[in-house]
Amino acid sequence: MSAIDLRLLPKPAFPDRAEIGLARWRDAAGSIEDGAALRRVAGDEAGRAVLAALSGNSPYLGDLLVRNPLIAAEAILAGPDAVYPKIAAEVLAGAANELSHDRVMAVLRHGKGKVALLVALADIAGLWPLEKVTRALSDFADLSLQMTIRCLLRQFAAGGVFDIPEGEAPELDAGLTILALGKLGGQELNYSSDIDLMVFYERQKLRSPDPDSLPQQLVRLVRQMMRGMDERTADGYVFRTDLRLRPDPGATPLAIPIAAAESYYESVGQNWERAAMIRARAAAGDIRLGEAFLDHLRPFIWRKHLDFAAIQDIHSIKRQITAYRGGAAIAVNGHDIKLGRGGIREIEFFAQTQQLIWGGRFPSLRTRQVIDTLGALADLGRIERSTAQEMAEAYRYLRRLEHRLQMVNDHQTHALPKTDAQIEHIALFMGYPDGEAFRKDLLARLGGVESHYAELFEEEPGLGGAGALVFTGAENHPETVQTLEGMGFSDGGSVSTMIRRWHHGRYRATRSVRSRELLTELMPRLLQAFAERTNPGAALARFDAFLAALPSGVQLFSLFYANPILLNLVAEIMGDAPTLADWLSRNPHLLDNVLTGDFYAPPEDADGLRAGLETLLREARDFQDVLDITRRWANDRKFQVGVQILRGISDGHATGPVLSDVAETVIRALWPHVEREFAGPGGGHGRMPGGELAVMALGKLGGRELMPQSDLDLVFVYDVPEDADPSDGEKPLSSSVYYMRLSQRIVGAIEALTGEGRLYEVDVRLRPSGNKGPSASRLDGYIRYFEDSAWTWEHMALTRARTIAGSPSLMRRLDGIIRDTLTRPRDPGRLAVDVADMRARMAREFRGTSRWDIKHRRGGLVDAEFIAQYLQLLHAAEHPEILSPNAVTALASLSKAGLLDAGIAADLIDSLQLWHRIQTVMRVTTSDALDDEASPEGPRNAVVHAAGVESFAALTARMDETATRVHAHFAALIDAPADLARPLLPGKDDRKAEGA
Repeated sequence: MSAIDLRLLPKPAFPDRAEIGLARWRDAAGSIEDGAALRRVAGDEAGRAVLAALSGNSPYLGDLLVRNPLIAAEAILAGPDAVYPKIAAEVLAGAANELSHDRVMAVLRHGKGKVALLVALADIAGLWPLEKVTRALSDFADLSLQMTIRCLLRQFAAGGVFDIPEGEAPELDAGLTILALGKLGGQELNYSSDIDLMVFYERQKLRSPDPDSLPQQLVRLVRQMMRGMDERTADGYVFRTDLRLRPDPGATPLAIPIAAAESYYESVGQNWERAAMIRARAAAGDIRLGEAFLDHLRPFIWRKHLDFAAIQDIHSIKRQITAYRGGAAIAVNGHDIKLGRGGIREIEFFAQTQQLIWGGRFPSLRTRQVIDTLGALADLGRIERSTAQEMAEAYRYLRRLEHRLQMVNDHQTHALPKTDAQIEHIALFMGYPDGEAFRKDLLARLGGVESHYAELFEEEPGLGGAGALVFTGAENHPETVQTLEGMGFSDGGSVSTMIRRWHHGRYRATRSVRSRELLTELMPRLLQAFAERTNPGAALARFDAFLAALPSGVQLFSLFYANPILLNLVAEIMGDAPTLADWLSRNPHLLDNVLTGDFYAPPEDADGLRAGLETLLREARDFQDVLDITRRWANDRKFQVGVQILRGISDGHATGPVLSDVAETVIRALWPHVEREFAGPGGGHGRMPGGELAVMALGKLGGRELMPQSDLDLVFVYDVPEDADPSDGEKPLSSSVYYMRLSQRIVGAIEALTGEGRLYEVDVRLRPSGNKGPSASRLDGYIRYFEDSAWTWEHMALTRARTIAGSPSLMRRLDGIIRDTLTRPRDPGRLAVDVADMRARMAREFRGTSRWDIKHRRGGLVDAEFIAQYLQLLHAAEHPEILSPNAVTALASLSKAGLLDAGIAADLIDSLQLWHRIQTVMRVTTSDALDDEASPEGPRNAVVHAAGVESFAALTARMDETATRVHAHFAALIDAPADLARPLLPGKDDRKAEGA
């Protein structure tokens, strides 16, 4: 009889189950021919006590006793040390040369049941210390993997997939190795635990007649291995397998070439992966290949010199893992003894962090087992000897408790029960007289671990958050998911997966070690910034798209780290301004200017803008540089205005002139460079003797009302002498072709998409004859067109025209022509009918039924602008002073001239300013209507602020009231006179302006 101390045996929490279990065991024992050993155990007090301790506390162990009565008897009589080798020998005999995978797995399942019973009995009876318990479980896992992989290699070789060496153990030199990580790697396997594995192969050793199919075949082999190990039958299962600790598991196959794995770790391996590889061990297959691989990775795992950033990254992992303390007591009920405060993970991390920092310099720290590491740290003076002892004792205690929790029903659990009655059960199973004594002892140990863990980096600041934030490892951390959802992220799992993808180096921005170290350090602050947005998940998803577009991340993450205000701005943009977020994704360098002192100051005037751009263009080496410099400059200015709009610094209506100045400045700056490129060696068309080209702006640019994302309405006009010769270049062109191509080149220089983005989209459809006409109109033809053929709507569009670039003399002539055309006398009735009918056609085409269709809704921008254009055409012949490309200025002039009631003018001006403010804010925040309650709160708040009202309800009320008034003014000023005039007109022609 082995030396069993009855005082150490736990009492059965359920005595009735113990009695039933003993009876079932006797029945099972009765069927065995040689029952002497069984009878001795049944008649011995210690033997019966052991059986009662197992079956009275664990239904799972009670079942194992019935299935394996002789194993229990032999262990009680001879001791577990004598029994384990017999079980291993039985497995070898049944599986070593078996070619059927199913039969091998059946042998292993039977063997696992016997080992599980033996280990539990040795643990509960105090016959084995923790180290021996976990080693036995680990050894059997190694044996199971070796038998499984041997069988599968033989099967695949027999099928002609690849060649393997001859002999009893072909796997040992086959070129396929299985590494164990985690607790199996450290030979500290849990009672009921997954085994963490990685599978690598060497192409040169694993020879295949079809090398191209080898990767797929090896994935198939690994899947069969996993399925066989995981499959649960009436005889149980072998081990649950987990391969998610392999390099970048979301993007790599289950079996990875050695060379690819080496490249991964050397280029994008993370500190948490270094921590995981500390315990890596070649466990099965080609052991020598696995050991050589680990030896190759030694410089990655054990870095001799850690810079400050690397140490900060390690510290950051610690801070991510740390739960918020808050002074609250640890609750025993439901506490996770692995991941919770004072738990196993904190002890492991306490040891592993210091291994990462010091293991490169001190080889004695390169240990796989936690208790060994604690001792080595004490030997080196890195921690107090008493600390090492207390942490080691706590580790053994918590691992024993973990085993008891798992033994109850063979579940991989680490959480204590939630009810007092269940806690009482676990207390008895641990050998305590009652739950109170258990609670007191457990809390003391958890508190001690927590205290030592907190002191490890006591100079480092904590999270200041509300829970764990762990993004290391291959799967989502449950407490982290809860923490994220508590912060306001609706789908914490998706957010955690996204962030772990960053840490895996999937994006160029996170591919370098330095960038990931900075990102780890930033993570708590970054998440807090995004959690403050109204829809944190959507905001973070946009940030994910932004990261995906970055060419690198070190510079940006360093800026975030040094300037939290910049991180907050980016979170605000991603949360409240999707349009600005898209700009940032395409042009990340836009953030560079945010930190300049004048970013939030009023933008420069036109002269300052021109001077600044001209200075930059002096550095241009070629035309491509010109394109890139102008784009960088313009995008910086547009982004600055967009941020000022978002933050309410700039009035949406007041930004129109600023954005218009930016567009004009760019066009004027590009103009001479395009002309030189067109004329010179690159184009070769030379100059047009006596020729001139100018461009007119219409629409929003003409009215100096440009908004974010507005396109540019441009019309090109040229003039040449009557007898003009072709251009004087090597490739001469006639004047019409010359200016058509030159204008197209200018448009191309504006629209071209380069590495710095594009400047603007250009619309030239307002030229004579629209898309059918030439891209540049000759001056005399342009004059004739407006004298003879232009439609009324083209005269209306001309009210917003002004020249912005080109030949100064031609610009002056064009301005005069515009003025002459607009001051022509008109038939009031015909004009009213044409304008009214055109508005009716637009209303049929663009229904404008949404309140947020600011442009087309009745009473919206089109109605107000039509009124301004109509009244200018109606009165300009007698009052040319009223003309202005800007609708607000024109309405004010009409009122001043006594041509428009002052109250109506004020109404219309107020409406235009309101619509401009709302539309401008929506251009940088959202393209969606905001009526729906599910619409984002950020854009809603921004629009409310821009409109100067107190609430969203007040905003919609003001919008509707404004639209009603403007529509009424349109009806009175245009529809009514049109209705009166229509019956009197000889024939309806709302297309032509002649005689109007």
